Amino acid sequence: MSPDAIRPTTTARRRVAFATAALAAGLAGALAAAAIGSSGSFTLGSASNTTLEKTVVVNGAGRTLYALSPETTRHLLCRGSACFSSWPPLTVRNRHVKLKDGPGVHGTLSLLRRANGSWQVVLRGKPLYRYAGDSARGEANGEGIKSFGGTWHAVTAGTSTSMTTTPTQTTPEPAPPYGY
Repeated sequence: MSPDAIRPTTTARRRVAFATAALAAGLAGALAAAAIGSSGSFTLGSASNTTLEKTVVVNGAGRTLYALSPETTRHLLCRGSACFSSWPPLTVRNRHVKLKDGPGVHGTLSLLRRANGSWQVVLRGKPLYRYAGDSARGEANGEGIKSFGGTWHAVTAGTSTSMTTTPTQTTPEPAPPYGY
């Protein structure tokens, strides 16, 4: 048998590559649909995190959600597959999904339409992400990681701040001289 008889043709290689890409896209879509569920609503929850000593926002599977500081809905830093492979955005199927804040979660929920057409969940003006390095409920291995132009923080459930950040010190301005 000649070596050419064993080697696949260019057309056959293209078919295999196309089938592999279609399978991967279908699997990703099925996983996303399964994660969101078939209902018309999506609820964020909260859970106490003993490592961070904070109550953090979690998805339906109990996984910690993160925000990238200083990212906002108008200034996205996490864009594209390089970021999304480590920090998958928390998305819903469409803009008609009703967002609900579960017990302990406070703040305005909204949606952000990403460049790829997906709808990302936003809490208090911060787009939400999971961290690929968290493999179990309650983990917060992404806390404090610096990448993609900012620092990742677990989103806290309370109203005072959307992330676990260290408060900044401010110096009061001196009072004007007496009589002025």
